[in-house]
Amino acid sequence: MAVPTAPSSAMAGALALARDIVAEHGDAVRAVLFYGSCRRTGDASGLLDLYVVHDGQRAFHRHWLPALLNAALPPNVMQRVGHAEGVGEVRAKVAVLSRRQFERRLRAGTMDTTIWARFCQPTTLVHARDAEAAAWAATAGARAFATAALWAARLGPRQAAPAGFWQALFASTYGAELRTERRGRGNSIHEAAPEWFDGNLPLAFAAQGLDARPDAEGRLAPGLPPSRRWSAGWALRRWLGKPLNVARLVKAAFTFEGGADYLAWKIERHSGEALALTDWQRRHPVLAAPRLLWRLLRRGAVR
Repeated sequence: MAVPTAPSSAMAGALALARDIVAEHGDAVRAVLFYGSCRRTGDASGLLDLYVVHDGQRAFHRHWLPALLNAALPPNVMQRVGHAEGVGEVRAKVAVLSRRQFERRLRAGTMDTTIWARFCQPTTLVHARDAEAAAWAATAGARAFATAALWAARLGPRQAAPAGFWQALFASTYGAELRTERRGRGNSIHEAAPEWFDGNLPLAFAAQGLDARPDAEGRLAPGLPPSRRWSAGWALRRWLGKPLNVARLVKAAFTFEGGADYLAWKIERHSGEALALTDWQRRHPVLAAPRLLWRLLRRGAVR
């Protein structure tokens, strides 16, 4: 989670935006985490992905309505624009949730897979309030990885090289969300850091009492036989995941300034499908959403 000694332009942008967020919200900010495609590529021209973890809804949001919305349906999402020295203007999608909300979504039993599926990936801690917060972030990352490894054993092949478990897992997690990325996008996550994923998977298996011994060809067999319990549990998560994403998008349409244009930009960036919005659609994103969603489904831009 350490910031590189020679940070990329995207890392420099994330650090600058984290400083701006802390300047505005003070000690209510426990940690700011940077993950995602821009972190992987180092490209600051895209929309950076930041997660802000705080210790209290009212302390962070200061107004009752966003605090209530975040308590009811986390995370709140906002777009931040800042300036990084030597980089210029940078933008980020900032997701905000409390420490308790974050921790609940790291558990293997959670119905919301979005947090552990994101933070099992390499992540940089661009701000920690103090040493305790830094230690908490490291522990949270380890818990996310352990949960991901457990579900990889439950859903993946009975025996495979580590890459096979991750590819199967990310195909499942992408399928449990309303995603705009093309098929195979999950493979690029593994390909960006194979040593991280493959080297740590046996450790995560062993920590949970699973067989972590590779065979002569480097294949792992964690020893979890196929179970209807796991497949049914994941089917429930898949069934709940897309409606949950839709509910968050509806909330974002009311709470995310410029949210309609952001969503159109994100869809085009990840799927290649341009979505031109009318002024009416910008003013009434919820009313316009069914027709736009149907258009995107027909094009194959979302699944």
